Amino acid sequence: MISYLIRRLVAAVILLLVVTAVTFGIFFILPKLAGQTADQLAQQYIGKNPTPADIAAVKRNLGLDEPVYVQYWDFVRGIVSGATYERGPLSVKCEAPCFGYSFKTNLEVWPQLVERLPITISLAVGAAVLWLVSGIVVGVVSALRPGSFFDRAAMGGALAGVSLPIFFTAQLFLLLFSYELEIFGRTYVPFTENPSQWANTLFLPWCSLALLYAAIYARLTRSGMLETMSEDFIRTARAKGMRERRVVAKHGLRAALTPIVTVFGMDIGLLLGGAVITESVYSLHGIGEYAVQSITANDLPPILGVTLLAAFFVVFLNLVVDLLYAVVDPRVRVS
Repeated sequence: MISYLIRRLVAAVILLLVVTAVTFGIFFILPKLAGQTADQLAQQYIGKNPTPADIAAVKRNLGLDEPVYVQYWDFVRGIVSGATYERGPLSVKCEAPCFGYSFKTNLEVWPQLVERLPITISLAVGAAVLWLVSGIVVGVVSALRPGSFFDRAAMGGALAGVSLPIFFTAQLFLLLFSYELEIFGRTYVPFTENPSQWANTLFLPWCSLALLYAAIYARLTRSGMLETMSEDFIRTARAKGMRERRVVAKHGLRAALTPIVTVFGMDIGLLLGGAVITESVYSLHGIGEYAVQSITANDLPPILGVTLLAAFFVVFLNLVVDLLYAVVDPRVRVS
């Protein structure tokens, strides 16, 4: 198990290095391959109507005139150990992990991400609990009673949940339960200030995300359980006189969890990188809204920071999923 963990950790580090290289290439190398000069690339980082002094300062700070390998090394070193930027006669230290400064707000990117991260984590984790519990329960019950009224109704509801776009359901929930009935609040309150108000504000965003994902997980669980419950080891467990509840929970559901764990790791990782539509509809100032604002303003350092943060979450949670395989499926430990 320890050797397996070490192999997965090494693979995760290598994958993160590959992600940083690809991200660096998209933002710094591809424009040059398309024919842009260092001055033109620096002008994009500044905005409209830059002065020659501004262009020269950006070129110097970003090292756009340096060889590609030097630029990439400075890029990685800035993330790991920080970087120093010159602003006229002054030098400003950007602490690690350094993703630079926003061209629009002139604020350091990493503290902005850290400030917004609790909102995105609250949204993703709360919604994940709802969709995981409801999706698995509905899927198991449907699989145990295939063809029943509950099965047909649940799968029909799951199909509707998958088909409805999240921007439609989110706006519908907001209009009905927040503006018309005024049951749920619209202003986010941190958990440390008021836990009940925090949950009240996030309940509609949780439901909006859970409606989509629970439908997917219900269908996944149902198909996995239908296949598992017809296996020989299930019949053997029943023949030994084991209680049906234990057969379903310990043998049937556990064997069907592997694809669910895989998809869950990807889904939660992507959401931690920013639930763009949900945060925009409910005016939650999280990572997703920050990404939208940065893309709209063509503010490249925040876009770069969000991209790498999202990639880190996906890689890290896939590592967690690989480790959970050994818990869910004993065959992984044996291999």
